[in-house]
Amino acid sequence: MSGVEYSESELLDLAARRDHAAMKAIYDRYVEYLAAACARYVGDENDRKDVLQEAFIKIFTSLDKFEFRGEGSFKAWMVRIAVNEALRFLKRNMSNSFIEYDDKLPDVADEPEPEVDGIPDDVINELILSLPPGYRMVFNLYVFERKSHKEIAKLLGIGESSSASQFSRAKALLSKRIKEYKEKTAGNRRRTGADDSLGALLSAPR
Repeated sequence: MSGVEYSESELLDLAARRDHAAMKAIYDRYVEYLAAACARYVGDENDRKDVLQEAFIKIFTSLDKFEFRGEGSFKAWMVRIAVNEALRFLKRNMSNSFIEYDDKLPDVADEPEPEVDGIPDDVINELILSLPPGYRMVFNLYVFERKSHKEIAKLLGIGESSSASQFSRAKALLSKRIKEYKEKTAGNRRRTGADDSLGALLSAPR
């Protein structure tokens, strides 16, 4: 298949017939995108690889169940599988209680949106990954997967009010960590600026 750019539907048709070149082309084309989707949920790199492997196994063994509905539908279907595998992994490995409360965080439903302007995407991803697993799952499902709290509750086996509370607390904690990051980087810039000014003064001709 070298040198030929196939559409989603063409790749799907070939892969459904167990064309190994088509399956490899699907893997090569989408592995980074699906890895990024998994990375929103699973922090450890080795765990992510395991989740991604399971996702691709499920994708390739379920092609006969997929109904093509236009360009982009296959990619969206694969993302759902990858996210479901990540959720399955997290629920399997989480400690006793899904609900993780921190008394220092207010349980407020109208917590303001985190201000992310000027923060690199990789830093935002790291901050999201730093959230406790329960918070992280609900936050990602609500923000990135566009699920309602009713849908999240069904997916995770929790109450709808618990989903809303988890999201509120996740947002509060993320806002707190974003604020801390901004304060830290602002302090670093001030120190760098002071050092630069001192260096300029020391090196100036007399």
